[in-house]
Amino acid sequence: MKKLVCFGDSLTARNEGFDQPMLTTKLAKQFNQYEVINAGVSGDNTVDGLSRMERDVMVHEPDGVTVFFGANDAAFHKTVPIELYKKNLFKIVERISPERTILISPAPVDEKVQMARTNAVLYQYAFAAKQVAEDTGCHFIDFYHQMISLEDYPDKLRGIKDDGLHFGEEGYDFLVQLLTEKIKSIRL
Repeated sequence: MKKLVCFGDSLTARNEGFDQPMLTTKLAKQFNQYEVINAGVSGDNTVDGLSRMERDVMVHEPDGVTVFFGANDAAFHKTVPIELYKKNLFKIVERISPERTILISPAPVDEKVQMARTNAVLYQYAFAAKQVAEDTGCHFIDFYHQMISLEDYPDKLRGIKDDGLHFGEEGYDFLVQLLTEKIKSIRL
């Protein structure tokens, strides 16, 4: 059986009312030929992710890895400078291998309730992630632009916490739809 590891921060790790993390639960329903493994840790940024890559990702010998960092890198209270964010993403993608990596840009936030991040700053991190994808040749989902272009995107960001960052089931459904299309198109 193939292995798909979902690597990231709380947006990867959140259960959002499910018994298991919502992202991997929903992906596993789409891809029964994969063992879908969650390697998300709340509060992590790319520095943290890089430090735990071997034990949380590479140990599984994955056929594919989703890499979804940026929300914490862009947070005002623990900012990782953009150039370091890019360097860390580059190292992560190179370690996994570009052909097995699906890099996901950070999502926008609902600025009416999210006080630790702005969409202007997150846009810069999303652009940086896109540059890393172009430079490495890895697969890419521009989740920031896909999400923010939806008229009702703040509704998709409304989860149990309702903090404008941690999205609910509608947001996960949208992300899983994008991931499903990408995985099928690249035949991971």
